[in-house]
Amino acid sequence: MTAQPVADDPTAEIAASEPGPHVGAFFDLDGTLVDGFTAAAHASDRIKRRQAGIGEVLGVVEASMRYRLGRMRFEHLLTRAAGYLQGELLTDLDDVCERIFVESVATRVFPVMRVIVAAHQERGHTVVLSTSAVTIHAEPVARFLEIDHVLCNHFALDSAGRLTGQIAKPVIWGRNKASAAVRFSDTNDVDLHHSYFYADGDEDAALMAMVGNPRPVNPRPKLAALAEEHGWPVLRVVGTAGRRRPSLRRFVGYD
Repeated sequence: MTAQPVADDPTAEIAASEPGPHVGAFFDLDGTLVDGFTAAAHASDRIKRRQAGIGEVLGVVEASMRYRLGRMRFEHLLTRAAGYLQGELLTDLDDVCERIFVESVATRVFPVMRVIVAAHQERGHTVVLSTSAVTIHAEPVARFLEIDHVLCNHFALDSAGRLTGQIAKPVIWGRNKASAAVRFSDTNDVDLHHSYFYADGDEDAALMAMVGNPRPVNPRPKLAALAEEHGWPVLRVVGTAGRRRPSLRRFVGYD
């Protein structure tokens, strides 16, 4: 089969879809709702404010390279990053990342994805931010888009609310991410067979195969190949900063 382009107006299908909260609309974060990586904005801010030492900078770069080469599991990459924040108060990090969102992430939210989220909300669908990011990076985006449900990774905390340097288990990634969506759906009476999932990552294939309306967004190679194999509609979007009322046709490209 061949991957199919979405319609000229990707919200037209949503407007004609079955309404109600039993229909889920799950959205990945980095590369799907946001152009780039929210964690990178946080790391850049720490470097700019000289809060990150040379050891942290080199450690993050080295770990990222090993992960991209398949020599480090995502769980270990996330734990490495959490280790550099050990001892920080979560409430302080929440405030920092809200500032970073306003200063540098909000303009990188894909305009067309913001419109698509709103279209699902207008149909009364249960909209969920489903991401492997941690709370401090995911929740500001969820608030901005008025998404009530967030499935993401959490820092392990001590009794004072400070980071221990670990990530709460199970780590949300790959099949664990799919399992979290299944548990959420069971608890909230969401029917995955009528639901949508928007994501770009190869690791999102497990959940993509579970929903009735898989929607790869700017998919990476393995996910693009699966879309081609199964005939999943592929959405191509580009970012733009500074335009408040984008045209859907301007920001959506098609395969």
